[in-house]
Amino acid sequence: MPLTIPNLLTWLRIVLIPIFVAIYYLPEGWVSPHWLNFTAALIFALAALTDWLDGYLARVLNQSSAFGAFLDPVADKLMVAAALIVLVNLDRVDLLVTLVIIGREIAISALREWMAAVGARKSVAVSFVGKIKTASQMTAILLLLYHDPVARIDIQKIGTVLIYLAALLTLASMAYYIKKAWPQIDTRDTNL
Repeated sequence: MPLTIPNLLTWLRIVLIPIFVAIYYLPEGWVSPHWLNFTAALIFALAALTDWLDGYLARVLNQSSAFGAFLDPVADKLMVAAALIVLVNLDRVDLLVTLVIIGREIAISALREWMAAVGARKSVAVSFVGKIKTASQMTAILLLLYHDPVARIDIQKIGTVLIYLAALLTLASMAYYIKKAWPQIDTRDTNL
């Protein structure tokens, strides 16, 4: 494993996950609910920032690596899954939405690995719909974690709308990736 700045940032994102989850298990009264929400949102925002920054630095510093390309999406999915599970536990996100988003992430990760194994990974590269889904999902999670109103704006309602939008885009992007991979799936299936 190359110890590059992008890979270290990815590892930082993974290390933040148990810290992020642990703050919700602090003894009651140690931290006010507002500061708990603020801290969780801040940690998640830091993780999201490292996600963008590690990719940017990998390109700018020419420090891309196969290990980094593998670890980065794993770290992303772990952080999103942890946040969604916490939000379900806090009754801020519907369980079905969480299952759709996490299930899609697992299915598309498996599809990408299979496509890479058959030499066709580029046909399931990240799409525009996938990027919009990620932006909607990350913003929604951040707002749902923060939870408290900002300047009389109900952040929870905005976050809920965005997480449902993310779930719909999740299904749309999954359909897109499966459609792009279908020729390989169909060809491989008939060769068995």
